[in-house]
Amino acid sequence: MSVDIRQRTADSGFVAPLDAVVRGGHWLVQGDGTRWRLPVRRWHGAAEPAVDAVVARCTGPTLDLGCGPGRVTAALAGAGVTALGVDVSAQAVSLTRSRGVVAVHRDLFDRLPGEGRWAHAVLLDGNIGIGGDPVALLRRCRELIHPRGTLLVELEPPGVGLWRGHAYVTTVPKHGRHRSGPAFRWARLDVAAVRDTPAASGLAVSDLFRVDGRWFGELRPMR
Repeated sequence: MSVDIRQRTADSGFVAPLDAVVRGGHWLVQGDGTRWRLPVRRWHGAAEPAVDAVVARCTGPTLDLGCGPGRVTAALAGAGVTALGVDVSAQAVSLTRSRGVVAVHRDLFDRLPGEGRWAHAVLLDGNIGIGGDPVALLRRCRELIHPRGTLLVELEPPGVGLWRGHAYVTTVPKHGRHRSGPAFRWARLDVAAVRDTPAASGLAVSDLFRVDGRWFGELRPMR
């Protein structure tokens, strides 16, 4: 049986049925052929230590942008933080709501509740790539958070730099033929390149930290 994995156009997180996650693998393939395995099983599970470290920095109302199946939104709510998941995938929003938390089915570039008043926003699991333009994405996040708020974003390890281009998702089941989705715009940003990219969006890096081999940045509006 083929895997029903939903590619989202503006917000390229991915959602797959859990039985499909167990059977096969999912890969993000760049235009040059470079492949990156997508940790879909992790997205469907409970929050891992790296997420807990991000949640600990959220002390007020928080947007989970590109929430996927909702583990980060649920972790925020479990920590007593008012949280709203946002995703362009109806399936992702349904899965998030099934965890007992709030999510809206919307493109993050569309009008969202409480714009300019959120204490924090998070972009985890590679969501810095949404739309293929980190500057435009970070500028949008700057509009969403309070002038004294923060944006927490997951980054690539040193060496990737800033990559922009087209990519697609391919699914490789344990049995049967693989399936590939349509191409979409995507980006990757590492811990070195992030120091230059946010400035064009009115944000500055206030901290970089590493948890379980994953890199994160905390960004604040420039004054």
